[in-house]
Order: sequence, then C-alpha cells, then structure tokens
Amino acid sequence: MAQIQPQDAKAKSGDELQLVVFNIGPDEFGVEIMNVQEIIRITNITKIPQASGYVKGIINLRGRIIVVINLNVIMGMESKQQNENTRIIVADIGDTVMGFVVDSVSEVIRLPESSVEPAPAVIANKIGTEYVRGVGKMEDRLLILLDLDKILSVKELHNINSISSEVEAAAI
Repeated sequence: MAQIQPQDAKAKSGDELQLVVFNIGPDEFGVEIMNVQEIIRITNITKIPQASGYVKGIINLRGRIIVVINLNVIMGMESKQQNENTRIIVADIGDTVMGFVVDSVSEVIRLPESSVEPAPAVIANKIGTEYVRGVGKMEDRLLILLDLDKILSVKELHNINSISSEVEAAAI
C-alpha cells in the first residue's frame, strides 16, 4: 500500500491554504491553521520581571504554563488597547507552545495558493521579510500572511523555552 506523501495530500486539497485571519491595529494578517492549537479570550497575564519587551507574560492554560508574546512589538506595529475583542492565538512554534496577543480574530478562510504573491518591498521593509510569507489577494482586501515558525529568532525562541522551563520548575 503506497503512503500518501504530504505534497500529494496538498495537491488533492486543490492547493488551498486554510488561514486564521486576525488584526493588529488596522492591518489584517493570516497564519496557517495547522500551526494554531486554539484561540482564547484575553485572560489574566502574569508579568515576568526583566523579560524582553516582546514577552507579555505567562498564562495558565488548563494546567500548562504558556508564554504570551506581544506580536505587535515583534513586528514594530501599533496595537489597539485591549478590549473584549482581544484574543490570544495559542500556536505550536517548533517544539514550543506559546500565545500571541492580537487585537481580534475575525475568521477562518480558505485561500487558493495561486492568490498568494510575494510581499511587495514596502510591506517586507515595514514588517520584516523573514516571517512574511506573502500577500493573499482576496476580492476586496489584501491579507499579509505570516510564517509563525520564523516570527521569533532562534535566540528569542531559546529565551521563551528557558522562561517556560524555569516557570514550570518553580511550580513543582
């Protein structure tokens, strides 16, 4: 019996991306749903003394300590004040589960890969090319697609893992 290779499965799905769409300020972004574990309402976030500016703090998610990141700080963007629409996107980044604070999550969509183009220089320069996957063209709007696996550098990811390990060790 032949095994289906990942690219075969992708081809059969019609080369579509399934994306979680969210906002930071006035801008709309998308990330692949395969990276997203869940989306939760903003909750009480415990600050971590002397943590980097992009680390908002930690939360207890059903007994698991999760580091929460200010996505707008990493991307150098203005964010709205937290309100009832603010969400935390809990995602797998490499071997780490972490949360990303976003202003709101609007929908889950399917986008044909043929509708995705490389990011124009103006977007890549404003945000950073390393984690901008491209721009998705939809009927009346554009969606900046982010690669969550590349949003944090190896050093930043190591810092997040260290924080998670220290907090879990202290909790035992």
